[in-house]
Amino acid sequence: MGEVVIRRVRTVLTAPEGITLVVVKVETSEPGLYGLGCGTFTQHAEAVKTVLDRELGPWAEGRPVARIADFWQTAAVSGYWRNGPVLNAALSGIDMALWDIKGKMAQMPCYELWGGKCRDAVALYRHADGTSMEAVGDQVEAWLEAGYRYVRCQWGGYGGALPGDGRPRFRSARVHTPDRAAPGRYFDPDDYRRRVPQLFRYLRERFGADVELLHDVHERLAPVDAVRLAEALAPYDLFFLEDALAPEDLGWFSLLRQRSSIPLAMGELFVHPLEWEKLFEARLIDYIRVHLSQIGGVTPALRLAAHAGAYGVRTAWHGPGDVSPIGHVANLHLDLVLPNFGIQEWAGWSERSEAVFPGCPVVKGGYAYVNDKPGWGIDLDEAEAEKFPPALGLPEWTLVRLPDGTAARP
Repeated sequence: MGEVVIRRVRTVLTAPEGITLVVVKVETSEPGLYGLGCGTFTQHAEAVKTVLDRELGPWAEGRPVARIADFWQTAAVSGYWRNGPVLNAALSGIDMALWDIKGKMAQMPCYELWGGKCRDAVALYRHADGTSMEAVGDQVEAWLEAGYRYVRCQWGGYGGALPGDGRPRFRSARVHTPDRAAPGRYFDPDDYRRRVPQLFRYLRERFGADVELLHDVHERLAPVDAVRLAEALAPYDLFFLEDALAPEDLGWFSLLRQRSSIPLAMGELFVHPLEWEKLFEARLIDYIRVHLSQIGGVTPALRLAAHAGAYGVRTAWHGPGDVSPIGHVANLHLDLVLPNFGIQEWAGWSERSEAVFPGCPVVKGGYAYVNDKPGWGIDLDEAEAEKFPPALGLPEWTLVRLPDGTAARP
């Protein structure tokens, strides 16, 4: 076999669970040899597809598949301005596909390329939510019965927003919106901050210490209120508190650390190394949980994980529904080899996704198991993918508003 080069880069948009996924297929000069990657940026999937189809994909054609590090570096700076989420997602799709190809050429799973397993399966955390504390507790109990030990708990979604019929709703009759309130997902941050500690007091009383409990603030609070919430949650021994602050408020982490002993997880919205570098150096977070496609794929994730490990920071890669099964598999292969692996978020999927992506990991007893096929060990059935056209447009949950209609961070 002579030098294998990229012949073509193709982008497939599909939504088997109703969430748009961006899948990248890199075809090579070797007949039948291709790789798959995840470039999912759900809210701007068409923008990622345009970059891949018209710019980065054609630019990649003819380049050797073996030189992943060189490809990543040159592609990342090819537009001069860099570290934006659209370009990073597009780059991630090709980067992951090149690692898939590398594994197939070596006849090894990707985790073998990075030194082999540190563990045989990956511990997962699941999500529990409900409109009452009892409903949340019932979901926690269901996950425990299914063999899980780690559960992230919310009460009414991010910020405690109530489901409604398109009109703003609040738990207190004294909270209401002005006339002609703009559309969006309304919530009351003060009510949210007061109720969350009640939820975790209830969960600890119901389940004791036999479950690891997590919570995601999802950047819904002003910094000082995030500090107050972390203080109030300290007695309930959370596994970690996630995204208590927005990336714009990183300077508040030192105060948050001083005022609460809860382990802190951060990074879902990160796209640039400088966002996590200072947090590591000052020992201000305990878990890094970036979205792999938003930092540019597996190549930067390997560097990030090594950097984090030097400061005692563990990984908790972002693993919601807006990561394709290919992206989830990439998370898991990293989890298997990293000494500083912490925990893996897991959204789960239906038989529809398993039909679109043959070779999905198996979940048993709260652990995920990947297969031992070369590369990622997962494939794409394009005929099945076509049955689930993308659900384009901005989702309502990103259009967050305070009671008076002020736009807030999602």
